[in-house]
Amino acid sequence: MAEQGHVLGIDFGTSNSAAGFLQGDAPRLIDMAPGQSTLPTTFFFDFDNRDTLIGDPANQALLDGREGRFMRALKRVLGTSLMHEKRQILNERVTFVDIIGRFLARIKTRAEAETGLRFDHALSGRPVYFHGADDPREAQAQDDLRACYHAAGFASVDFMPEPQAAAIASGALERPESLGLIVDIGGGTSDFSLFRSAPDGVEILANHGLRIGGTDFDRAISIDRVMPLLGKGSALRDSFGPGTMTAPNAIFNDLATWEKIPFLYTAQTLRQASDMARQAVEPERLNRLVSVIENELGHDLAFGVETGKIAANSGAAQARIGLEALERGLAADLPPQSLDDLLTPFAGALRRGAADTLAPAGITPDQVEQIIYFGGSSLMGMVSGALRQDFPHADHSFAEVFTAVADGLAIAAGRMAQN
Repeated sequence: MAEQGHVLGIDFGTSNSAAGFLQGDAPRLIDMAPGQSTLPTTFFFDFDNRDTLIGDPANQALLDGREGRFMRALKRVLGTSLMHEKRQILNERVTFVDIIGRFLARIKTRAEAETGLRFDHALSGRPVYFHGADDPREAQAQDDLRACYHAAGFASVDFMPEPQAAAIASGALERPESLGLIVDIGGGTSDFSLFRSAPDGVEILANHGLRIGGTDFDRAISIDRVMPLLGKGSALRDSFGPGTMTAPNAIFNDLATWEKIPFLYTAQTLRQASDMARQAVEPERLNRLVSVIENELGHDLAFGVETGKIAANSGAAQARIGLEALERGLAADLPPQSLDDLLTPFAGALRRGAADTLAPAGITPDQVEQIIYFGGSSLMGMVSGALRQDFPHADHSFAEVFTAVADGLAIAAGRMAQN
């Protein structure tokens, strides 16, 4: 019989998720697939097989062009009215609480099968802010996430800010009494935590968060480099007289936003795109928009943007956003300088976020001895480049960017189980 009373630490991320528990004195992460400790937070509802795929199989189904509905970045839906709206998917009407609950249940089942332990309790990471410090959706977002854990079969769940978990895992305890700043740039949020380390733990002096993450970087790139190829900014003939007007931006903005893409595949949106194509002075580009909606290619374009972003961030002078899924040979150039220009507003926001974290604690940048980065989007050169301007004397280091939160949650979960 499986043992009871164990706590599973779970990092439910916008783009990727991970889970672990304390084994002896060290965190042990669950293998989500052979040799993989992270699981893409993605879903594919296969219309032909009437099956729900999660993680890498979901991504592959999308790339293979199978008939179905792909979803990603659902963490950003927490706290909104969309969470509890029932929608028809495959053979049933479900809410996003049900969908996310099934994802978390998959992690729970995998952990119990791998370890032979029973995990009735979860310690979940959470961003410092889901939406913003004074946003009325904050409490609802955590309540929604709690409901998802209960739907997954957990009897109880506690929450820990993700930067605090990362600080526990980062080795900060090895520098007692030092001041450090944790910078977590994930898929949907940027979190900052000012901490003081001590031999027996980490004291969080201040937290701050922004609703900025890698998906926002993707959105800015897509709107600037991809959406004009689909008709953004096109001239449309006025239906009521001579002259022209500019194509409305709403569809393009939603098509560039990961979590909104699945909601564009409706008869109404297709009709709007088709109407714009008929009115277009130069219809070629808007016909591409019609094709994207009609053939549900929005996520193919989004993955192309993400791939191009990574290539440009690596310094590749010929970085391009491949759009072959839409049209043979179609691509958008993304040289490193263009990437820097597009991300400059985010760099300023991150610098202000760090400053706003220090101010309530009465700490100046010169007093901060180390800055520890984690989260996949922290690998963007813009992130550390921006903060080095304000913290030139601090040690800048990168934790295990994809698993630091899960490691820290596993350690903290083990301590909870022991108390």
